[in-house]
Amino acid sequence: MGTTFTLPDAASLGDLRTYLGRAARIEDGSVRLIADSGVLAVYTAILYPIGLLDELPTVLGLRTFSLTEPATIDAVVPLASLQERLRVLAEEHDAAGADGADPTRPTPIQVELPHEVNTVTWAAISPPRGGWVPLPDVSPELLRRAARDGIAEVADAVPSNAGEAIVRRIRAEVWGRPVPGIEHVPAAAGFAGESLGFLGHDPVRLFETGPWSRLTSSRGHILVKRRSWNLDR
Repeated sequence: MGTTFTLPDAASLGDLRTYLGRAARIEDGSVRLIADSGVLAVYTAILYPIGLLDELPTVLGLRTFSLTEPATIDAVVPLASLQERLRVLAEEHDAAGADGADPTRPTPIQVELPHEVNTVTWAAISPPRGGWVPLPDVSPELLRRAARDGIAEVADAVPSNAGEAIVRRIRAEVWGRPVPGIEHVPAAAGFAGESLGFLGHDPVRLFETGPWSRLTSSRGHILVKRRSWNLDR
């Protein structure tokens, strides 16, 4: 497996930094990077269960980036470490521009991966690559409303001195509910789309395969895996 990937320009670097910055405000642990056929897929965890009794769905964010050189990568790295490397690269690029380099000329930027981590449970869950069945599009406003209502409900329901088990139970109850009018899509998908900035004005495309749902906009993808005993909800 490779240990580096090369983005085509500073704009791609900026997009990746923005995406990771938004993800880090929700879950600042790790990020999974998969590169193949000139494309880098960057998965971030939004919500995921811990233990057999945790009923939270697995909710992942996904952005893809074109690469200038072929690379083969499947690695899980600390999010904060990757963010720091990207920050340094952005500063170096800006400094080169200040020294007289043509800022309008695309300059490939090579990124070296931080050391991998091997204890991230959600990263072992790989969404399927094929078999997705298209369903009717989803209004982004429905997802925004589910996100806003869920955030307010969690804030009101969690006591100030609540332990982690109580917090996770409340979050599982709130974010595991379906978005009104959208079968099998939990409110957690709206929370993820709103938090990552994936919701615009255009309808969101919805696909399903088995226990997985995928919501796709021009800004990114949200992948949801429902718990197996929740399929009939």
